[in-house]
Amino acid sequence: MKQFQLNDQSYELLMEQKILPVRLISGPDQVCFGITYQDQMLRVKEIKNGKETLWHLYKQFDQLRLEWADPSFDYPDVTELLAAIEASIVNYPHQKKLSLFIPCGQLKELFDSGVLFMDEDNQITVYVDLFWQQARVWCPSNSVRDFPIHYVVSHGRRHPLRPPKPMGKVYQRYISWLGRTLSFRAIDPAADLSCFNRWMNDPVVAEFWQQEGDLSKHLAYLAAIEADPHVISLIGCFDDEPFGYFEIYWAKEDRISPHYDVNDFDRGWHVLIGEPHMRGKPFVTAWLPSISHFLFLDDHRTRRLVIEPRTDNYKMIRNLTQCGYENVKEFAFPHKRAMLGMLSREHFFAEQMWVPHLNSLSQSVSIS
Repeated sequence: MKQFQLNDQSYELLMEQKILPVRLISGPDQVCFGITYQDQMLRVKEIKNGKETLWHLYKQFDQLRLEWADPSFDYPDVTELLAAIEASIVNYPHQKKLSLFIPCGQLKELFDSGVLFMDEDNQITVYVDLFWQQARVWCPSNSVRDFPIHYVVSHGRRHPLRPPKPMGKVYQRYISWLGRTLSFRAIDPAADLSCFNRWMNDPVVAEFWQQEGDLSKHLAYLAAIEADPHVISLIGCFDDEPFGYFEIYWAKEDRISPHYDVNDFDRGWHVLIGEPHMRGKPFVTAWLPSISHFLFLDDHRTRRLVIEPRTDNYKMIRNLTQCGYENVKEFAFPHKRAMLGMLSREHFFAEQMWVPHLNSLSQSVSIS
């Protein structure tokens, strides 16, 4: 499967070409752009071929406007426009919509897919909540699809047959307040086992996961996850430096399903942050909304996310609340007393929960 290597070859090219300061790196449809914004001028430069396009981005009467400003070209390519839109709403994170002043050109597919709308005044408009549901902007493998529904039974639970597990990078997003690219990729047991073992034996992680052990134990643990079709193991990275481990699961066939009114495409997740220097507030504001974002992008039929931290994991519960999760109830697992947290798709996108609430987040901790 072809992967979009944002932070190796493309990032090196970006540095060599010295388009600094870089305010954003965007990768729609696996095309890498470096973007700067200064004095209401947005410069969108494709890293591979050096093509640069110019845009005016500004607010007028509280309306955010993006205007094509490059006489060198008749109209923008689709990927250039997607990158410019992402840069616009990142620079103005609290806007609900964006007005575009561009030649229509070959943009029919963007109207068909909900990226662009024509309003009652014949004004081309981007609704921000709909744009953030466009997987092609943040999912580099471009493998997002709605897998056909075929029901099966596992361990007495009837649920849809799940798609094959992903390979390589599944999500990436440039985090402007860190100046780094966050990514999630499928775990590689051969390459990641040593790091995984070190994390699991960290006392902070072990307090919640309780999975201390040697390499053979953790190799068997990962093999069991790989054999289970309802769970996927991901490694979280900043600029390809691993910082944490994520387990995501389909809730319908999980042990959580008897504890609430589960739907076919609900997803849940667990996390441990293994690197101590990446447990602070700026990092939480990056990975916590982004794992939620990825899970909503991965299958458009997913309407709710669930999570069940231990009830005494106060900092994590507080962080989840700040990122849109509702504390539904406490309940008992055999191994812990848990808090059921729930985030709806509607709330996440309508309230723009990817925008960080930096001052209100607590220090990150590992959860089970």
